[in-house]
Amino acid sequence: MRVLKGFRPKAVLVAVLSLAGVSVFEVTTVRAQTGPAATGQVRSVSIDEAVALALENNLDLQVERINPQVQDLSIAQARTNYTPTFQTNFGVNDQTQPPANQLAGGATSITNTRTNVDFGVGALTRWGGTYTVSFNTIRNTTNNIFTNFNPQLNPNISLNFTQPLLRNFRIDGTRQQLLVSQKNREISDVQLQQSIALTARSVKNAYYDLMYAIGNLNVQRQSLELAQQSLKDNRARVEIGTMAPIDIVQAEAEVAQREESVILAEAAISRAEDRLRTLVFSPSTPDFWQIRIQPTEAVVFRPATVDTDGAVSNALQKRTDLVASRKQLESNDVNIRYFRNQVQPDVNASVTYFSQALGGTFLERDGFGGPIVGESQTSYGSALRTMFGGDFPTWTFQLQVSYPIGQATAEAQLARARLQDQQSRRQLQSQELQVATQIRDYARQVQTNAKRVEATRASRVLAERRLEAEEKKFQAGMTTSFLVFQAQRDLNQARNNELQALLDYNKSVVDYETAQEAPIVGTGGVSGVSTASLTTSTGTTTTSRQQ
Repeated sequence: MRVLKGFRPKAVLVAVLSLAGVSVFEVTTVRAQTGPAATGQVRSVSIDEAVALALENNLDLQVERINPQVQDLSIAQARTNYTPTFQTNFGVNDQTQPPANQLAGGATSITNTRTNVDFGVGALTRWGGTYTVSFNTIRNTTNNIFTNFNPQLNPNISLNFTQPLLRNFRIDGTRQQLLVSQKNREISDVQLQQSIALTARSVKNAYYDLMYAIGNLNVQRQSLELAQQSLKDNRARVEIGTMAPIDIVQAEAEVAQREESVILAEAAISRAEDRLRTLVFSPSTPDFWQIRIQPTEAVVFRPATVDTDGAVSNALQKRTDLVASRKQLESNDVNIRYFRNQVQPDVNASVTYFSQALGGTFLERDGFGGPIVGESQTSYGSALRTMFGGDFPTWTFQLQVSYPIGQATAEAQLARARLQDQQSRRQLQSQELQVATQIRDYARQVQTNAKRVEATRASRVLAERRLEAEEKKFQAGMTTSFLVFQAQRDLNQARNNELQALLDYNKSVVDYETAQEAPIVGTGGVSGVSTASLTTSTGTTTTSRQQ
């Protein structure tokens, strides 16, 4: 919710051109009459349409929109630490060795073949623990006469779970990385909002600059028409002998100087169009540089009600740079939690369950190492049922404790994180003070420029009356052509001052609104005649722009 009331652009270019004395009928064709020669397609665009086009086509915004997607991938990458990992292994070991004792049974060599197949899965848990589940099958064959099983099958299953009890219990490196990535994602969203607000401001200012350039061209052409009419009248006076021929030189000089002003004003329209074009249109648009932009709105002066205290409160809550700083403080809190946890002793509890079974071909011998007198089969399936039934379980519980003697690295990291957090909080307080000061300044500029509009309007009316009086006195022979030309210059300057004051007022309104949403980089906005000023002191027009 914005704290500015009473400002609303209109749908036609009446107000700006009416300042220069253009009739309502002339407004409908002003672009064709006052702009440079059109060489391409004419695109009529309102200020809201220009903003909407920029939000869709602006290249800088397209770049900025990628940042949240990059941060999404960072979050996804952090979450992959919890993805279970599947492992499997297959191996065969065939070993032949010479007999080393009497258990060889008189054999000249002992041959053992071991086939191993195992697979398992393991992962990190959300509370810092780890688990592994593995299944293994071993098949042994041998020519040793003292073995009871040949082949021998040994299936077994193992389950292990390890849980930190102090360090890495409430937060660990993986959870820290995930939480920080999520905060960075939120900050990237805020930065995108900031880019959108600043782009909208740039588009509106560029739109107003184009409107000013069109209105300025019309003012300069009216000034040229006055000079041309004066030159025509002076030539008529010379012909009838009421004026010396040398007096025509000054009138011709005035016409030449004002023709230069018209040329410069036409070039200013092209520059303003280029700036607005690059903001709102895609470079891939056909005939991108040939599109002529026709503003369809004018800024009607409506005194705005400025609630400075409300605007300051609104900015302190919603401004993107402050929101991003607060989210960075939340990220700092995550780091402090992590390093504070790392200072604690490393205590890990581990539980392991192991179950096995035995199967294969059982050989019955006549005495120890005697000949085989019988055999029986224990199938692999029967061995698996025995294993899963837990007939031969093994339980293991371990408690591991470690703690550094002396100062730990985590203590230094914790102290550093706390200092950085304290520094960031002081910076946020400084930011809030700067924001409050800026909002007050922007509100003051709106009020100042509103007064400028009234003052320049009164000045323009007086300049028109003065020119009218000087022309009557000149016709009566009571003044000189120099004073008439000076009155024309003053009227030209007064018209431009009124036009500039009106546009500066509306640009200050834009800055006032934008500053409550996003920081405006550069100068403190529109103050006085800052965005486009026209100075005519000797008939030469000088245009200065501050972006």
